[in-house]
Order: sequence, then C-alpha cells, then structure tokens
Amino acid sequence: MMEPYAIHFAPLQGYTDSVYREAHAQIFGGVETYYTPFVRLEKGGFRNKELRDLAPEANTSASLVPQMIAASPEEFRRIAGLFRESGYRRADINLGCPFPMQARLHRGAGILPFVEEAEALLQTIREFPEMNFSVKLRLGWNAPDEVFALLPVMNSLRLAHVTLHPRIGTQQYKGNVDTDSFARFYEACRHPLFYNGDLNSLEDIDRILCRFPRLAGVMSGRGLLSSPWLAAEYAAGNGFTDEEKKAKLLHFHTLLFEKYSSALEGGDHQILAKMKTLWDYLLPEAEKRLRKKILKSNQLPTYLQAVKELLQ
Repeated sequence: MMEPYAIHFAPLQGYTDSVYREAHAQIFGGVETYYTPFVRLEKGGFRNKELRDLAPEANTSASLVPQMIAASPEEFRRIAGLFRESGYRRADINLGCPFPMQARLHRGAGILPFVEEAEALLQTIREFPEMNFSVKLRLGWNAPDEVFALLPVMNSLRLAHVTLHPRIGTQQYKGNVDTDSFARFYEACRHPLFYNGDLNSLEDIDRILCRFPRLAGVMSGRGLLSSPWLAAEYAAGNGFTDEEKKAKLLHFHTLLFEKYSSALEGGDHQILAKMKTLWDYLLPEAEKRLRKKILKSNQLPTYLQAVKELLQ
C-alpha cells in the first residue's frame, strides 16, 4: 500500500507564529511539518520577535523547520548558524517570497532572475553538512522559465525536498497557477517534490496528487488558514461534519485567545487586534453579517460575543 502523502503547513508572516502553530498541532493536527515565517537579517542583526518564535521551548507540539530568506552567502551563513545554535538540524530556504520589499533586495523570488547569485546562495548549503536543507521557490520573478536555469544546481545538491509554487513573483497570489510549467519541473527535479498553491479543499489536494502521483506531498498556507481542519480531514480520509468543525474551531479559538492573552503585553487592544487577524482568512464562506460583526468589533467582549454567534 502506498504511504499517504505528507501535508506541510506553509508559513505566512503575521499569522503562523509559534502560538498559532502549537494550537493548530494540538487541536487539528494532520500536518507533518510546520515552518516558521522566514527569518532574515535586518540592520545586521536578528529581530527579537523572530528569536522568540524560534525558541525550542515555544515549539513543543509542532514538528518545526525554521525558514530563512537571504540574498548572499554571508546572510545564509549567519542565519543557518543561528538555526544550528538553536538546536535545529533542518532548515528551509525561501526563494519564493513575492513581496517587493524583500524581492528588491534579491531575496525570495527576487533572486531567481539572478542565476549566479542564486547559485552562490544555494552552494552555501555545502558548508553545513550536519544540516538538512529544503528549498521553497516559485517558477520565477518575471517569467515561468527562470527556475529551470537553477534546476541543475539544485539537482546537484543534497536536499531533503523542494517545494514549488507554480506562479511567478510579480503575480503575488493573483491569477492562475501554471500547472504545465509545474509538470515540466516535476519531470526534471531529482528531489522529493511538494506542490504549493491554491489548495483549499480535499478535492484540490486529490486533483493535484492524481495528476502528479510521484509527489512527496503538498504544502498549504492560505488553504489551512481558511480551513484549519483540512490536513486532519486528509489524514482521516474523510471530511468533518459542520458540527465537528465548529467544535474544534471553538476549542482552537479559546486556546489561541488564552495564549495570546498571556503572551501579549499591550492589553486588550493588542489582544483584540491579534485575534482579529485570524479572520483575514478563516471561514471565508461564513455568513457575511457575522464576519463583519467580528471584524468591526472594537472591544474584547463584543468580539468574543460575535465569535460565539458565528460558531454556535
């Protein structure tokens, strides 16, 4: 019998912090590997927020791989060194971030048109033989064939896996995914390959795995943020009832509220702001009137009452 495919949870800045990942692993599960939002060098150092998010004591439930974003071998060495000192022996290299602020620094998908720079960055992997690296990337920045210039060097390196999101950077998350270019990469990539992009339902996952049966699995970010039970449903082999989803969501929301309330020091306003970010993605199909009530709440009691109404 074929082993079930793995589901990995793609990181999103501002959403999938350690509190979120831990609560998701405890309440929903079904995810083989979680990733930190990318760690970067800023003004020559690391941000305290990212150091806290990486701390092993903050990550006891979720199987975690830290992710880096870098433009040069020097940045790579600093960040990989931090991961190693923090006790990690796995790391993911972000060559897919489409945000202009990072891309213009030749980070994320912004490095893909600059093949020599990207190759030099990836060759730095050889300096860390005790660590296992994976790569997450897009088809290119401006054109969907840019990734193929980088494929020979990726195929020559020791990589745990590669994750490909079949869009170009300038698309950000808009427009259609390019599954034909993904198919070409799928045939030529020598590493275990994960598909990432627009996986919002069990049907979406099944369709991709049916078309690409040799995949190691899939990675979902926005899909899991909107339907946190998706990976658990896939692992169970069937969908959850609405009652099961609401019960788990209520438990999940309560746990997040407790953890953010104790972790955030800015009082009710900061807690409310943090909790409301959940609803940027969560339950997009829910009744508009109730979602609007949540998003317009300006006091914690009003917010909690609105959530209760939606999840009852």
